[in-house]
Amino acid sequence: MKNSTTLIFGRHPVLDAIHAGKTIQKVIMQQGFRGPLEKEIRTICKEQGIPLQFLPKERIEYLVSGNHQGVIAYLSLIEFQKLENILPFVYEQSQVPLFLLLDGITDVRNFGAIARTAEVMGVHAIVVPRKKSAQINADAIKTSAGALMKIPVCREASIIATVDMLQQSGVQVFASDLYAEQPITAMDFKGPTALVIGAEDRGVSPSILKEVDNTFIIPQYGETDSLNVSVATGMMLYEAIRQRM
Repeated sequence: MKNSTTLIFGRHPVLDAIHAGKTIQKVIMQQGFRGPLEKEIRTICKEQGIPLQFLPKERIEYLVSGNHQGVIAYLSLIEFQKLENILPFVYEQSQVPLFLLLDGITDVRNFGAIARTAEVMGVHAIVVPRKKSAQINADAIKTSAGALMKIPVCREASIIATVDMLQQSGVQVFASDLYAEQPITAMDFKGPTALVIGAEDRGVSPSILKEVDNTFIIPQYGETDSLNVSVATGMMLYEAIRQRM
């Protein structure tokens, strides 16, 4: 569905927005686009950690009407923050860190619902990867009931690298896993904690599961395969808050 409210298009307008310091959610370039401007856009996206995607001309023309010149960009409705800045601030406030790391959550409404619960439950920040993450658009903000305008969202290059950074900073990292042997109630969330939330279709990536400190399962007694990811996140956060109370 076309949406011009968060889109800019054209080679120079996109470059001007990036140089002006606008928060860009991602840049899309037309497949086959070549030349000095293509190299400049590719380079600056890499330097600033802006996700870059290539699509055929037909897909781009579906997204935007007008002379797009093979380049469009989504402006972010929020300012992304750096986890490396938030973590010491939380410690300085004598608070016990509680973070959510989202691994492959691409559904906008699930993302918004997770953010809404996270903000209510006192999560200090949500971390998303640069790639394979839901767009923070008007639908996401509406579903979050405005929580995405309040809770810090950090966009990091790698969830695995983020897990390592948190562990080195004294934060234990846990992940939900349908094959885990221990229930969530056996975990200790009273200390500095980060919870990894996986996508509904595949769960947390195996590469991330290898790096976390512990895994758990939410006990289930019915016949349905799994919980909705936003509902499961709420249950995890409730257990963390219950322990801390």
